[in-house]
Amino acid sequence: MKRQATRINILGLIMALVLTSFLGRAFLLQAFDARAYASQAAAAMKASKTLVPQRGSITDRNGMVLAASEPAVKIIADPLMIARNGVDPRLEMGPKQTAKAKAAPGAIADILVKHIGGNHDEYLRVLTDTGRKHYAIVAEKVPAYTFQQIAKELAEGKWFGVYKEDDPIRYYPSGDVVSGVVGFMGTDDKTGQPVGTGGLEYTFNKQLTGTYGKEIFDTSRNGRIPLGNRTLIPATNGADLQLTIDSEMQLFANQALAKGITDAGAKNGMAIVMDVKTGELLAISTSPGFDSNTPAKADPENLGNTAASAPYEPGSVQKVLTLAALTDAGRMTPDTRVEIPARLPSGDGLIKDAWPHGTIYLTGRGVMANSSNIGTVLLARQMPKAQMLSYYAKFGLGRKTNVGLPGESSGWLPKEDMPNYSYDQIVFGQGLTTNALQMAAAVAAVANKGVYVAPKLLRASSNDEGQLVPTPQGETRRVISEKAARQTVEMMESVITKSEDRTIANYRVAGKTGTAQRVDPSCGCYRGYTASFVGVAPAEDPRLLVYVVIDQPTRGSDGSKLALPVAQQIMSTALPRYGVKPSSTPAPKGPLEYKP
Repeated sequence: MKRQATRINILGLIMALVLTSFLGRAFLLQAFDARAYASQAAAAMKASKTLVPQRGSITDRNGMVLAASEPAVKIIADPLMIARNGVDPRLEMGPKQTAKAKAAPGAIADILVKHIGGNHDEYLRVLTDTGRKHYAIVAEKVPAYTFQQIAKELAEGKWFGVYKEDDPIRYYPSGDVVSGVVGFMGTDDKTGQPVGTGGLEYTFNKQLTGTYGKEIFDTSRNGRIPLGNRTLIPATNGADLQLTIDSEMQLFANQALAKGITDAGAKNGMAIVMDVKTGELLAISTSPGFDSNTPAKADPENLGNTAASAPYEPGSVQKVLTLAALTDAGRMTPDTRVEIPARLPSGDGLIKDAWPHGTIYLTGRGVMANSSNIGTVLLARQMPKAQMLSYYAKFGLGRKTNVGLPGESSGWLPKEDMPNYSYDQIVFGQGLTTNALQMAAAVAAVANKGVYVAPKLLRASSNDEGQLVPTPQGETRRVISEKAARQTVEMMESVITKSEDRTIANYRVAGKTGTAQRVDPSCGCYRGYTASFVGVAPAEDPRLLVYVVIDQPTRGSDGSKLALPVAQQIMSTALPRYGVKPSSTPAPKGPLEYKP
């Protein structure tokens, strides 16, 4: 009996320990783990939705919309919900509910076809693909109003399982007018979100995009709980940008350039209109171009902006910078006399002028007016290479303008240890490369009394309150003295006054033609030409610059014949458009030649 009583006591003790363990675990669950389990359960019942910010607009200097976003949505289907037409999967459906659920995919597909077109069977395939569970994309970029009509019919028919996400449409009212500047949109491969892919849409993508928000809400297996908890992190809309571009001026430049390219039988071309005092770019025309609304239809070669991205040898327009540097350094004046032989030895070859001549006698302005390579080289040989390169660098050659266009080329300047024959070549525009924006800004510095003003494309951007705030002035620096600048412009004016057909009624114009041999990368040799012309007006106090480049012409090569007429048309329109008063003083008539 004593042994049996001991066994009973031991068994009772074991049972007491087990019971204590269960009670302890129950206490632990209730007292300590309850909050953790509740959090896990709550998290399992939460879902989130990305809130898309409104992308900022892009306008021209006058407020004309160049790029904007229209409210639109992405239509999303929940195939699992559609399969039961909204009936909670934990509930057993009756005959009517089953019949309704069976008809749901077809009815929804009919509504979609009615409002957005498309293929009924394709919609049916997506709506019934339960492998996608609660998320299947039905259509993208659907106007918000159209979805409202769809939602209304779905509600009336009591069809469930279709909802929306913000998916705004980016559109460009100006089409191809400013496409090379504004750019276009694409899709980020990692996030699937829209992203700027070209032009300023790319450069300022972060500012234009804004900040995505998020909505976190309670959900069940049957979808969102109407009265559940909701946490909202609002999206921050992107900034608006105002450009210096004048879209109407741009349109005219486009038309004039396109005709010039056609007349020259050229491959492409560029035209720039710039305010020399502020650096503001009023037009940057590149042709052929593309429509920002349909970039996929364009030739990929035309999707950039060649005014920034395409380096080329500038030809005789470079003489403006060379003679400006020599004038500033006291090496010459417009009246400096230069005896010019028929040929000039350089390295193993001979330098020639574009026209045949024997020994001639030109002044400094005559060298500019006649675009004499030989005269330019003879004058430039007075200046050490390092000093000339220093002037070129101050004019902005050899480095990007950082105007904001993607893919900008720095151009290329040789080093001061270059051979003498290379130095002879660069002073008249061969053997170095620039882009059109660099050259326009460099000549504008001469026109702006010797002060370089960085070219400017962004005029203002909106702040947090939505107000447009002007962007600060870009870099400025004095390159040459005001006197040297005035004398250089005088020499440039002789280029225009030399021939009556180069003038513009009521305005004095100064300019320089350019004809350069073009490097063909396929052979590493010179093949074809680049014709150009740069003009500033009014010459007595320049306000505007027009620079035209015609690349690979097949009907001639002379910049005075191909590029000058295009620039003349653009300048004739631009001067009165911007309220520039006609000239009131006559052009100087200094001698181009002298008698020895």
